[in-house]
Amino acid sequence: MRLELFKTLWGDPRPWSSIIAEMRVAAFDGIEARIPDTARDAADKALLLRQEGVPVIAIALTGGGVIPRQGATLADHLSDLRHALGRAAVMQPRFVNVLGGNDRWCATQQADFINQAHEIGQSAGLRCVFETHRARILSSPWIARDVLRQCPDASFTLDISHWVVTCERLLDDPLDDFTAFLDRVHHIQARIGYDQGPQVPHPGAPEYAAALAFHQRVWAQVWAAQARRGYGITTLTPECGPDGYLHTLPFTNAPVADLWDLNRWIAETERRHFNAFQHASQET
Repeated sequence: MRLELFKTLWGDPRPWSSIIAEMRVAAFDGIEARIPDTARDAADKALLLRQEGVPVIAIALTGGGVIPRQGATLADHLSDLRHALGRAAVMQPRFVNVLGGNDRWCATQQADFINQAHEIGQSAGLRCVFETHRARILSSPWIARDVLRQCPDASFTLDISHWVVTCERLLDDPLDDFTAFLDRVHHIQARIGYDQGPQVPHPGAPEYAAALAFHQRVWAQVWAAQARRGYGITTLTPECGPDGYLHTLPFTNAPVADLWDLNRWIAETERRHFNAFQHASQET
């Protein structure tokens, strides 16, 4: 199995051509980006991706922005997804990461959204993968386990930093067994959360060593499950971001670290981690 790293475009407003050049210097394999808002913009970006030979993981947001409109119905979210996939198709993404639904929905409604969205993706010739995210479906590991049993065909994007914040602790108690969910993870978004926030000031800081170790254990569990399922490639996006995630100094709002430096640190660390995982797997 091979690890492929994708550069997040979250917090990076520059033209994609500049981002791709920077991505290559840092030895990333592709980009992960939101689906453009217009068909024309999607077509222009699709042409650039083909010319540069760069794969993309597309992100579909339904029912509004990252925080959904509270009045958006299940039908509204599914309609948004259909339109987003229509724009995404020209980009030929590896898959579509769906940030969908609402955390106020019960498990049955969340599962209904996932199952219908999965079918919409199949009809469009695109694979939809559903992300664990606060304010959205799968915001809690406990409801996610209930949803999982009702969605036999779905696969998932794991950003476990959200679950750490939701539960206000590292999920390392012996009773915190998420094996059934981890066995269905297709993609990892790698950000180090801690009990009071979704993003530590710096993942290499020694005071957050326990949080880093926890996330890495979970990612290794995902890799092991994917290897058992016959994956030839596993994808990971280092996803430190702005919007209140990046710590800042009081009064000046100056960031305590550079986003690109943080994401490169995760990329380089996870390359070494994955190589060690592969080496250990071959010895057993």
